[in-house]
Amino acid sequence: MLRAAILAGAAMLILAGCAPSKFKTYNGPAVTEVRVFKADRKMYLMHGEAALAVYDVALGFAPVGHKQHEGDGRTPEGSYLITRRNPNSRYYLSIGIDYPRPADVERARSMGLSPGGDIFIHGRGGITNPFRDWTAGCIAVTNEEIEDIYAMVPEGTPINIYR
Repeated sequence: MLRAAILAGAAMLILAGCAPSKFKTYNGPAVTEVRVFKADRKMYLMHGEAALAVYDVALGFAPVGHKQHEGDGRTPEGSYLITRRNPNSRYYLSIGIDYPRPADVERARSMGLSPGGDIFIHGRGGITNPFRDWTAGCIAVTNEEIEDIYAMVPEGTPINIYR
């Protein structure tokens, strides 16, 4: 009985080690900048002026223009930094953008509103959405793509989001 339990436990550990992981490793050239072109729905992971990877993206549900306040459905425009990682994201994996910056806060406050926050590049999680742009202001890619992005883009990486 004890022998069977030990063998079953060992088999479970072996199988667990074979399970695919959403945490990949990356050993290529450093990503020195992320560039997002909202009008083209494209995101580029750059090493200097060379694109290491290109992704199609979904944006906020009202993507035209710079994010003005919480709930407007816009994806911010401008220069930001990748500042945090969420391995337990509702959207599979995510990396955080340091929105709002002081100018974003001031703009929203001048309208008597909150600037919002929690802007991320993330996967889709279990969501299958028929709409092209569906986030609350984030940048979305597939779950498979966010695995690569999560591995390639460290905290402190600049992200420039263009119209």
